[in-house]
Amino acid sequence: MMSQTVSGSGRKIPVTIITGFLGAGKTTLLRNLLAQADGRRIAIVVNEFGSLGIDGEILRSCGIEGCADEDIVELTNGCLCCTVADDFIPTMEALIDRPDPPEHIVIETSGLALPKPLLKAFSWPGIRTRMTVDGVITLVDAPAVAAGRFADDPEAVAAQQAADPSLDHDNPLAEVYEDQLNAADLIVLNKTDLLDEAGINAVEKGITEAVPRKVITLRAVEGRLDPAVLLGIGAGAEDDLQARPSNHDGADDHEHDDFESFVVVLPEQKSAEALLKRLSEVAGQFDILRMKGFAAVQGKKMRLAVQGVGTRFRHEFDVPLADAGRDGRLVVIGQTGLDRAAIEAALLAD
Repeated sequence: MMSQTVSGSGRKIPVTIITGFLGAGKTTLLRNLLAQADGRRIAIVVNEFGSLGIDGEILRSCGIEGCADEDIVELTNGCLCCTVADDFIPTMEALIDRPDPPEHIVIETSGLALPKPLLKAFSWPGIRTRMTVDGVITLVDAPAVAAGRFADDPEAVAAQQAADPSLDHDNPLAEVYEDQLNAADLIVLNKTDLLDEAGINAVEKGITEAVPRKVITLRAVEGRLDPAVLLGIGAGAEDDLQARPSNHDGADDHEHDDFESFVVVLPEQKSAEALLKRLSEVAGQFDILRMKGFAAVQGKKMRLAVQGVGTRFRHEFDVPLADAGRDGRLVVIGQTGLDRAAIEAALLAD
């Protein structure tokens, strides 16, 4: 592990970037990391796609000693890779200008973010001399990739193009996935408990073939990894951009017009089981990528937190509900063209 960095010592504060597609388990990994911080001052910057910040709220309610609100900075309704000048740079400068600055900063990007524009931001004046990218960690939802949800089938695409050359077969999901893999210093296959050995090996083989350089790949369940593996990589990734190709190299920025999100207000639910069943059915019916949020359940004093990837959902009763109001909030994320009215109606149906 690298030695701890102290502001004013002339050493740069290390920054770890955690990226990965929607629902890969980035926030869970962060919670585990904070739980094993052992008194180190770690600041967390959380960025989400959409207007409602769920991941920052989850981290604040984690109940971990030392997980202070002021050490969790939340940027919502935008992608860090698109809002570097307006949001990211001022946020980072404010963190390192504190009287007692963090020893390490961890950035959790939006699941739709391209890591490379964020890496380029560490060359900005005022940042480059004071921070370094210790490493880029890419989380992979192993069962989702095994099912082919975020990867193209090159042979099938070639066959379709031969049949109709006018078709546009670009896959924005695959492009985001590829860019996140290509930026990585460490790739973590998460949720490996949901696959057999053959399935895991197939995902690992696909990653090895896709990434143009040798990158360490680890397996994990619930994002449980020793902080010594995650922190102290010492990559200096901002000085290694040429080895991290992107589908968007040469572009000044990129758009997220391929994706959209909206928030649904959920009334108090009759039961957690009924809500989860309905969420899974709606996700499958409307091909929704991601749903996450909170709800109140009749007879329960604790808040129900739900996290879904496709039709797979997990839940827990995490913190006591506030006295005022029992309405919940659910973020829905998918490719552009979601039928919002129909989705809301389905989610609110008894």
